Amino acid sequence: MISADMEGATGVTWTDDVVPGTEPWQRFRRLFTGDVNAVIAGLCAGGAGDVLVNEAHSAQRNLLLEELDPRARMLTGRHKPLSMMQGIDSGVAGVVFLGYHTGAGCDGVLSHTYLPNQITGVWLDGAPASEGSLNAALAAEYGVPVLLVSGDDLTCAQAREYAPGAELVAVKECVSRYAAICTPPARTAAQLTGAAEAAMARAGRCEPVIGPHRIEVEFDASHLAQAAAIVPTVEHTGVRRVAFDAADMTAAMKAFKVVTAIADSAVQGKYG
Repeated sequence: MISADMEGATGVTWTDDVVPGTEPWQRFRRLFTGDVNAVIAGLCAGGAGDVLVNEAHSAQRNLLLEELDPRARMLTGRHKPLSMMQGIDSGVAGVVFLGYHTGAGCDGVLSHTYLPNQITGVWLDGAPASEGSLNAALAAEYGVPVLLVSGDDLTCAQAREYAPGAELVAVKECVSRYAAICTPPARTAAQLTGAAEAAMARAGRCEPVIGPHRIEVEFDASHLAQAAAIVPTVEHTGVRRVAFDAADMTAAMKAFKVVTAIADSAVQGKYG
């Protein structure tokens, strides 16, 4: 399975690069599709008999199906119960985090966690968390190893902590939130294919890691925490912070999705 996000794709550095409908987005969705195809080629070369690509960015309708490697299948569209990780419960033998980015409050190209800029920090069981570490914990619950992580160099550095056995491919070097030294797609494609083929050596079910979890979320404004705290299981733990406990990571991620959706609906124009 490939969980395909866009901010960490080859060449992406700017808001319009990943906002559906813009002219730059039309260009970069092709580069994004190219990254996905490069990984599919590597996974298949390494022995994968089937590859499920889960569109994981924004409205989750960015990849070009007509240009997708025909050996893969694509899950596209929004409102999937497990969001970025839909399909992790279908018996897959490994997952690739493609085009990922660093978490909210961290340096990195287009860094954020779920919401573009309203969240300033997320913690999983007391440790700073990113989309990558949250999704890795969810994969572990289903006994699925993280095989490969791609994104900028800082994303790869974070991945060494939550997926220490994974192959890492830095397709760009972060200069700032909106600038990077980018490697051309001809080179990143070769790197992604090689890493994906090598990563297949680690494919195979693992012992599931199941247990309770606590997620804390800090927002950039007090009213967003107030809005999120209307969920019965969510505690208002600070002026801009909420927290909740869940029996397992699946429940935790579903609750996190609700919290972020409610907070996002409370944003009012430029004043947030």
